Amino acid sequence: MNKIFSPGKIGGLQLKNRIIRSGCFEGMCQNGQVTDKLIEHHRRLAEGGIAMTTVAYCSVSHDGRTFEHELWMRKEIVPDLKRLTDAVHKEGAAVSIQLGHSGFFTSKGVIGKRPLGASPKLCVFTMSYCREMNKKDIKEKTADFVNAALLARSAGFNAVEIHAGHGYLLSQFLSPWTNKRKDEFGGSLENRLRFPTMVIREIRKALGPDFPVLVKMNQRDGMPGGVEIEDAVKIAKAFEEAGASALIPSAGFTSKVPFLMLRGNLPVKEMSENQPKLMNRIGLKLFGRFMVPEHKYEPLFLFEGARKIREAVNIPVIYIGGVESLGTILEARNAGFEFVQMGRATIQDPDFVKKLQTGELTRSPCDHCNRCVAAMDAGGVYCVSNEVGFLE
Repeated sequence: MNKIFSPGKIGGLQLKNRIIRSGCFEGMCQNGQVTDKLIEHHRRLAEGGIAMTTVAYCSVSHDGRTFEHELWMRKEIVPDLKRLTDAVHKEGAAVSIQLGHSGFFTSKGVIGKRPLGASPKLCVFTMSYCREMNKKDIKEKTADFVNAALLARSAGFNAVEIHAGHGYLLSQFLSPWTNKRKDEFGGSLENRLRFPTMVIREIRKALGPDFPVLVKMNQRDGMPGGVEIEDAVKIAKAFEEAGASALIPSAGFTSKVPFLMLRGNLPVKEMSENQPKLMNRIGLKLFGRFMVPEHKYEPLFLFEGARKIREAVNIPVIYIGGVESLGTILEARNAGFEFVQMGRATIQDPDFVKKLQTGELTRSPCDHCNRCVAAMDAGGVYCVSNEVGFLE
């Protein structure tokens, strides 16, 4: 228990225990705004004993959004973000914000123009065909990441989490599946790393040496022609050198194999029913099981790859993937992971961490039905199975 509920540090930040709420897209930022529902969601998680909660997903600019209910960083929302961070701090927890850009799977209907990407590519989920970013675009998006990080700090966030995994823009530059460029940003892994490491390096320079900069990355993309663990080890080392405070090695591509990062049941019926557009509802209902592969859930399902990355770097590696009990947390800690991240267990019961500490629970009752994922498009993530959550 001491290994789990003792303090630990990331950069200059000390956390009260070793459990962090992972970035779970909340679906609570209607019209790109910070809502009272979003604030209460994270306040409640903080009250439930988590050491640090993560606000997700926040685009660094308006042109990085896939949904209308997705947050994007600008000065106008800083006061409301400050209300959120104050609420979390009042409950004794820290709070991070996940910063990213959707790249080629950005929705043209949401941003009003053609999406950006590492290389031209069609996204069947949004039916958008992106254009290849030029050097001016790369410079501008780097500046957007830096600006978003600075605004996050001014809003009271204790850390930022840069999303360089799951097929988001930085991940698209890293992956040979999406990066077909012929210039210095494509081809070799060294070249594909150039833009993501530039972003991390510039953020580190802007925030100073001690402010925690976490980086979410992929162990593997999950499809032929993508990043594999051998690449991920080299990527992890490059991120450490660029200034990352900690790494979160996940897996999967949101636009191709989204459930590789989650595992468990594929709730096609609920996902289709909650789509706002008729064609999306019909498409998901008819073709969802063909478009979205299902992956079997098991505890600590990303363990071996994460361990290879942990052995390759000297900064903390935060374990994510199948953390569901005291036993799995302890196994990760005994393997050298300084912290763990969990999502669905805290959606199923926001007091889960507190109950672990008091001995009321040793394992989450979550059955990985993933209907909480489908609920995001119904007005906010919550647990359908037991009606506990944040919909009210």
